[in-house]
Amino acid sequence: MYQRNEPGFGNASATVALAMDQVIPVPAGPARLREAVSGGLERFRHIDWVPDLGVHIGSLAWFRGFATCTSLCALAWGLAPAIEPLRVPTGVSMPADAWEETRAQSIAPLAWGGDTGRRLAANKLVLELSDAPERPTLDVTASLGRGDSFARVMDRLGASAQDTAAVRALLAPVADTNAVEPGTILKMTLGRRTAKGAPRPVDALSFRARFDLAVSISRGLDGRLVLTRIPIAVNSTPLRVRGVVGDSLYRSARAAGVPPQAVEAYIRAIASKLSLGGDVTASSRFDIIVEQDRAETGEVRHGKLLFAGLENGGRATRLLQWTINGRTEWYEASGVGQRRAGMTRPVSGARVSSGFGMRFHPILGYSRLHRGTDFAAPYGTPVYSVSDGAVSFAGRHGGNGNFIKLGHNQTLSTSYSHLSRILVSPGQRVSQGQVIGYVGSTGLSTGPHLHFEVYRNGQPVNPMTVSFTSSSLLSGKELEAFRARLARMLSIPMTGSAG
Repeated sequence: MYQRNEPGFGNASATVALAMDQVIPVPAGPARLREAVSGGLERFRHIDWVPDLGVHIGSLAWFRGFATCTSLCALAWGLAPAIEPLRVPTGVSMPADAWEETRAQSIAPLAWGGDTGRRLAANKLVLELSDAPERPTLDVTASLGRGDSFARVMDRLGASAQDTAAVRALLAPVADTNAVEPGTILKMTLGRRTAKGAPRPVDALSFRARFDLAVSISRGLDGRLVLTRIPIAVNSTPLRVRGVVGDSLYRSARAAGVPPQAVEAYIRAIASKLSLGGDVTASSRFDIIVEQDRAETGEVRHGKLLFAGLENGGRATRLLQWTINGRTEWYEASGVGQRRAGMTRPVSGARVSSGFGMRFHPILGYSRLHRGTDFAAPYGTPVYSVSDGAVSFAGRHGGNGNFIKLGHNQTLSTSYSHLSRILVSPGQRVSQGQVIGYVGSTGLSTGPHLHFEVYRNGQPVNPMTVSFTSSSLLSGKELEAFRARLARMLSIPMTGSAG
């Protein structure tokens, strides 16, 4: 240790011995002091006083941040100024009698804060009317709902039965009021009553009578109603959309702008010719043409499906609807039509209680050939024709009870036994899925069921092994007309695409 009078006592490298050989350098002079203070401040500034309290919970840094937050909250609370309500002088209050009189003379209605319900009393400037005047005209609007009628809407609007009859008589030559589209808006102006309590007369009426026609009815100077027609130009160019099937035929067609009813009809038409699971792939391209009417006012109306096409590689399927002999079917470009393929079940949802083959007859008591299939179903269940055909027999037929026999083509026919009721007659033509009778238990039967048989060339066969195909072929002038219409369809420009 240096003595005060020894050399080096005031030098910058002076040291203080603490213990043993351990010494700590002590800066000497003002410059070194400022340097130490500056270093301490620098280290203080680098300390994170507001760390994230959501992490490292319980650590030294977390407690430092918690202490900072607590200190700031306490500081804000302690320095918050005291807020007291501002005292202002109030006006001179009314005496009780004057206040009650003011309330009685108030014109504020109850809905706006009045609590007496009284109005301003009559005086020289305000006189009470014995009868308030009625509005000279009244404008009303109503919408025709689904299942509603034109006459009921007129009645709701306040028109008299006489005016309603006059309006319908004016509209009869140009539009059927019973065929006005649901959602149509009727705008009516009712005039002044001719007598107290009498219905208001119809002064004016306007609405959309048809997609291509709007009408306006007004009352002339002579008191008679006059009809004015307002034609609306309509473009009836069909909508043609082509696109790629992709992941879903339905979703792709809908995304391209095809109406949902048209997409469903397209899928049914294509399914009658192709297998949707095997013949239609993601790379296949659909071609759809739908009826479309576009009015100059902006409304669009879609109709039925006109054309269904599908391209799969080098194979193209083109289907067009054609009506012949009162029957509408989808025909291919070659003129071959196919209404449906395969039989439908004669009874929906019924289980097979007995199949085709040898069996012990429960009533006769011996084994014999069971020539058909039994479908167990409740009494009165509808029985359907499995395919198109003609009724060759309908009536009572021995042990078969109430019995129907249908001929479908030159080789195949079917029969339906034990019916409770018959709905067809001999010679009548029936279509696939048409109800021809109801399940019963007539004839040799132990309970309600349908005994269904199929014949090929007059011989009974197992119904489960037969599949009907109803098809037709166009020829001659019908085929020429069909091909001409198909060519016109294919010449329609494309108005939409997908993919």
